[in-house]
Amino acid sequence: MFDSFRTGTSERLDRPAYHADLGRVYSSGIGFLNKLERGQHFKERGFPSWEAFADGDWERALSLADERREDYAKELRQASRLGVTQRRLRVVEFPITPYVQWELFVLRVRVDVGDDIKVLDARDISHIERTRPVPEVVILGDVVMYEVVYDEDGNAAGANRYTDRSLIRETNAGFDALYERGEEFRDFFDREIVPLAPPRVSGAPTGVRGSR
Repeated sequence: MFDSFRTGTSERLDRPAYHADLGRVYSSGIGFLNKLERGQHFKERGFPSWEAFADGDWERALSLADERREDYAKELRQASRLGVTQRRLRVVEFPITPYVQWELFVLRVRVDVGDDIKVLDARDISHIERTRPVPEVVILGDVVMYEVVYDEDGNAAGANRYTDRSLIRETNAGFDALYERGEEFRDFFDREIVPLAPPRVSGAPTGVRGSR
């Protein structure tokens, strides 16, 4: 699974170029977007809920996350107008990191407004990840695929852009297989996240991502 991904030919895009290209392709009639998330530690500077989380204000972080509800609903309405079906698969390691604990509360808001999100326990794919983790990747139909990349300090630095249709189909088949094995978001959230105490944030997590 994902065997050809690391040897595929790609074009490196910086962060602004990546966001611009993704927006253009997204609006071009792609049909679907599949997103696989693997990293367990990130920063999201400028995102108010994350800023509150990083400052140790858990209640405010959750309140601010909930305030994005209408924004996420608008995104889904736009996707519907464009005919884009969106799926997200979030791989989670145990013990659950503070970042992922926070992120799943944000994703719960997305699920509440209709986003299609599943969760996959990283232990269930250990046989697949013997040599490397599954890729952090965004697939837009059979048109283009982006591997999100980070600089040496763990900051988001753009993406590797792939356009080989056979590679995109192969990677998407891997996503489909993992998504089929994923657990419904609410089941995972209620069992694994709800019982957790508010996370302690000691120093900022590494890695910088885009907006939730």
